[in-house]
Amino acid sequence: MTRDFAFSGLIACHACGCAVVGEIKKERYVYYHCTGHADKCQGNPATCRRKYVREEVLEKQFTELLGRLHFDSEVLEWVRDALHASHADQRREHEEAIKRHQAEYKRLQGRIHAMYVDKLDGIVVAAFYDKMSNQWREEQSRCQREIDRLQTANQSYMDEGVQILELASNAQTLFENQQPRQKRRLLNFLLSNCSWEDGEVVATFRQPFDLLAETTAIAATRKATATAISAKTEIWLPDLGSNQGHTD
Repeated sequence: MTRDFAFSGLIACHACGCAVVGEIKKERYVYYHCTGHADKCQGNPATCRRKYVREEVLEKQFTELLGRLHFDSEVLEWVRDALHASHADQRREHEEAIKRHQAEYKRLQGRIHAMYVDKLDGIVVAAFYDKMSNQWREEQSRCQREIDRLQTANQSYMDEGVQILELASNAQTLFENQQPRQKRRLLNFLLSNCSWEDGEVVATFRQPFDLLAETTAIAATRKATATAISAKTEIWLPDLGSNQGHTD
């Protein structure tokens, strides 16, 4: 049975750029090392291959790295407010478009009803009524599809935003409790440019997790100086923060 190494293919050697892979030593311990392919190495491949690191060490470092994404419930509320604020203009445009489509739908329904009365009164023949009412109902269906699309887009934006926040805040716990393949998938989703340099994992958070990590660090620093609320305001809602001090 082939062993599924959690971090194989995920990390590159900083010295030469070759892949860092896992292997089992003494039939129980998992170590990672640079493959040190001579045709790829710009340095000394033998030197890279001699450097090993235990899987537990890498796992601890990745766990600590993901801990940078964790934030408390207060920060979560501020980020949610920021999502609402950043989406306000687009949401307003969607709502106005929905109203236009609803008005058009209602106008078409009025036409259908008026022509139906004309048909009953003998003003228009049944064939003409059927032709026009079918055409107008098709237009109504297009309006309804567009209304549904706009409403779904509004909700999807918020749902995806909240899911990203929840994933980021719980990433460390999820990582600790997952199987090797799931650990690798989670790290691939959250991180990029992972490398092993001087015994340490170095990685970059993918967007938008990089902003969350940066903001969490700033908020934590400012919280230590008793300016947590103003820090979150400046980070997530800069316009709101600049206006709160003004009164009419």
